[in-house]
Amino acid sequence: MADPRALAQELAAAYANKQQLAAPTTREAEFTLAAAYATEAELVRMRKDAGRCTVGLKVGFANRAMWRALKLDTLVWAHMYDDTVRHAENDHATVSISKMYAPKIEPEIVFKLRTELPLDADAASVLAAIEWIALGFEIIDCVYPDWKITPVDFVASYGLHAGLVVGTPMPVTPDLIPMLVEQLASFTVSLQKNSAVVAQGAGKNSLKSPALCLAELSSATARAGATLGAGALVSSGTLTEAQLIAVDETYTAVVEGLALPPLTARIVA
Repeated sequence: MADPRALAQELAAAYANKQQLAAPTTREAEFTLAAAYATEAELVRMRKDAGRCTVGLKVGFANRAMWRALKLDTLVWAHMYDDTVRHAENDHATVSISKMYAPKIEPEIVFKLRTELPLDADAASVLAAIEWIALGFEIIDCVYPDWKITPVDFVASYGLHAGLVVGTPMPVTPDLIPMLVEQLASFTVSLQKNSAVVAQGAGKNSLKSPALCLAELSSATARAGATLGAGALVSSGTLTEAQLIAVDETYTAVVEGLALPPLTARIVA
């Protein structure tokens, strides 16, 4: 069985040096999800030793229809950090990819927790624990050849997390919760590249609703002995197919059916 600490060091070096690395599951057929989370924990420890701190979690494989084929019984997750998450100014941000190997962009709904998430909750109960929601861009990066990954490989490599840009937050107040329950399950989003639509998606792509995705995440992290407390951020899974990005491109996410403003990211070296 691969040593989580040694693998974490190998993965950290590959990302730092923009070097391709064979995915753990291609080198060891018995590399398990538990070993992947142990490796991710080592990456967290290494980043904390370097002076960083975690600020929340990002979600992966939030599509229940895929779980049987992928041998999953829930979604997967990894940590985000104080130097990878930032808020856009007036819903516009500049994203540097000079240190990334093969970056992609994903529009997501971001939540900030007011209190710890309840267990076995419905969408309304989850939203009662939320301070605000926002449209976000997660930037993901993969050093594995041709972006070929399994959920296990995903977890072991920072959850592919390279950055998160957060748009203008919408406060979640008790009177808004019934409306948000409906809107989060039904809103749509289009992703534009240089003003041309390149992908379309919807809230239902994240476990039928990003709020229900948070409910599933609460159960998944509880089983793993992890908790999400007040102030934590959650990026709740991509709403469209992820897009490879390159310097001098501009991406805009536009939501319909949910009162969040468009979010724009300009890609630079």
